[in-house]
Amino acid sequence: MKYCKYWQILTTFVLCVALLLCPVTAEAASSSSITRSAGDKVQVKDYSGQSLIGTEFTNVKLENTQFENADLRGVVFNGTLLSGVNLHGVDFSEGIAYLAKFKDTDLSDAVLKDAMMLRSTFDDVNVTGADFTNAILDGVEIKKLCVNASGVNSRTGVNTRQSLGCK
Repeated sequence: MKYCKYWQILTTFVLCVALLLCPVTAEAASSSSITRSAGDKVQVKDYSGQSLIGTEFTNVKLENTQFENADLRGVVFNGTLLSGVNLHGVDFSEGIAYLAKFKDTDLSDAVLKDAMMLRSTFDDVNVTGADFTNAILDGVEIKKLCVNASGVNSRTGVNTRQSLGCK
């Protein structure tokens, strides 16, 4: 019995010394290393009709960029400025817009189902016919969007005001 106890102590000691002398390194994976990232290299101003599924736009300015009718399912806009951007008719289902700034942006007839859009701002945005079903936005931003929300999405048949939960 004593032999077993000493053996456990010795094994534990050897293992601790080995870990101290040869530490195991851990490498964290970021979402940008997993997905296609546009990064700071955004030079294309017209993505109209293109499939950009899973692309990540991080800390970039997309001023006056055209995305009309593009497939943006699962796209990430992280810390991105979307000023004067045309997102008419896009499918942004299950997309993420975190700390994104939508200013003078056209989201008319866009499908934003199940999109996560927390901490994003919407100033002078056209949401006529947009479908926000199950999208998550900050309450203040929903109230701003509801002021001018109207129409029905041409693809889903969903009323914009209802999808935003406007009163």
